[in-house]
Amino acid sequence: MHRFYISPELWVPDALALSGGEAHHARDVLRLKPGARVVVFNGAGHEVTAEVLEVKRERVSLRKLHETRTQPLPCRVTLAQAIPKGKNMELIVQKAVELGVAEIVPLISERTVVQLDGGSAEQKQTKWQSVAIEAAKQCGQNWLPQVQRPRTPREFFSAGTPSADLQLIGSLQTDARHLKTVLGEYEAEHARRPPSVLICVGPEGDFTPAELSLARANGCQPITLGPIILRVETAAIYCLSVLSYELFR
Repeated sequence: MHRFYISPELWVPDALALSGGEAHHARDVLRLKPGARVVVFNGAGHEVTAEVLEVKRERVSLRKLHETRTQPLPCRVTLAQAIPKGKNMELIVQKAVELGVAEIVPLISERTVVQLDGGSAEQKQTKWQSVAIEAAKQCGQNWLPQVQRPRTPREFFSAGTPSADLQLIGSLQTDARHLKTVLGEYEAEHARRPPSVLICVGPEGDFTPAELSLARANGCQPITLGPIILRVETAAIYCLSVLSYELFR
């Protein structure tokens, strides 16, 4: 069945309806008719199998048939990702949704090639959030990560990092340790896996020494991703895949 997104503020289980772009897609692209069955979710763990009742120009009314609740993953992962050039940020957002990330913070580092002012930053945030919604629709993810507005590392840390139990930053410096080692040490010390993790991934050319020092001062441990220098999108997917394997069991 086709999946559609209804934002939490519009989520009324006994009076569900598609509007805006979702209504357009159902009506004009898929050409759904009354009686068709669809799945809708609100990005906060709720999913409903529903029947199309009425198709109008601006609204597709639904009748709830069955509702389920998906529990959140055992670890809340926040990805603070330096914005790469081209459309690679869209790929990273898509894969982050598939790998269960709870929040995505685009970072404008000193080595970020993309230049964003206030207006373009807002447009990018809206675009990346749309990419996240589409990815959640396609992969069956009922928890939608929020893509925050782009900000510099200093703005990010000065605002207070998310209350992550374990904070990490990818690094090419010689004292960086393997991710598996850091995770193992945390579990040995606390007798449990971390309930929340912040992972910071740099741009092409890595974070600057000043940015790395800033992250360290705010509790981030530098981790190495191995002897081969990875592309930005590969590094993000690698880190999230390891965290998913180790922490989502």
